[in-house]
Amino acid sequence: MRGIHESDRKQPIVLTVPGLNGSGPSHWQTLWEQSRPDTSRIELGLWSNPRRNAWVTKIDQAIRGAQAPIVLAAHSLGCLAVAWWAELSGQPWGWPVAGALLVAPADVSARPLAAELADFAPAPARALPFPSIVVASEDDPWIHPDRAASLAASWGSHFVNAGPVGHINAASGLGWWEEGQELLDRVIRAAGGTGSISEARTILAVNGTEAASASFLGAPA
Repeated sequence: MRGIHESDRKQPIVLTVPGLNGSGPSHWQTLWEQSRPDTSRIELGLWSNPRRNAWVTKIDQAIRGAQAPIVLAAHSLGCLAVAWWAELSGQPWGWPVAGALLVAPADVSARPLAAELADFAPAPARALPFPSIVVASEDDPWIHPDRAASLAASWGSHFVNAGPVGHINAASGLGWWEEGQELLDRVIRAAGGTGSISEARTILAVNGTEAASASFLGAPA
């Protein structure tokens, strides 16, 4: 994979990465896919019995088959699959994946750990090679907000507390989830910048009332 060049810059496409059991018809990922011409789903398969390597392979195939740049919009266990793809792919900063919105990541460090999550443990701890936002709820049954903030810090992501909205899924009643669309658009703006870490940090943390953990540790300057 090569580094990003000015001549390559264009509007990113958005690929959604659902979590365990996929995303149903009223999930915000499905609604985004239906309403945004730039958005489509990565069909991971094995929805009820996920395997890390199989999901990472599907993500890699979708990324390689798409026209870069790419922004990933992941939910729950899909966030861990994205983190594992980043860990194993060795992509340079910002290309071909130029950013990610990581919503309600599942906690694979929890004990006892649900059998469906076990293949994704432990969570990768390296900074992601692209600008990213981690969004978490205050009452998510799949992860404590402090743990989500810790994941954001280790991934070099900007952290956003979404308030008490459950697992940020269809059951949360968010519909099209306009706040999430705003965060996605922020990631897209960061992905389309000059490529510098400092500019990406500024764009992602534009709302000073949010809890920022955008350290981008380990990412190239």
